Amino acid sequence: MAKQSPLTDSNGEVRELTKEDFSAFKPAGQVLPEALVAVLPKRGRPVSASPKQPVSIRLSPDVLDAFKATGPGWQTRMDNALREWLKENRP
Repeated sequence: MAKQSPLTDSNGEVRELTKEDFSAFKPAGQVLPEALVAVLPKRGRPVSASPKQPVSIRLSPDVLDAFKATGPGWQTRMDNALREWLKENRP
């Protein structure tokens, strides 16, 4: 592999990166001290203790329209409505 050019010039300005520059980059976990990597925040959504299950369900159009009309989060509200129903009824 040919010697790479410095990423900055004498004024501290970063030059335009090339494909070769990007191919030489390594993940932070490989170059940072292990103690620092351990305290870095994890990426993505936190893992739930009780993850929801994806299902396919057929609903009446009026029921579906009513929940969708409440805006974003309608699936969570539907889940909560079913949970409330289960408190008083047996399936």
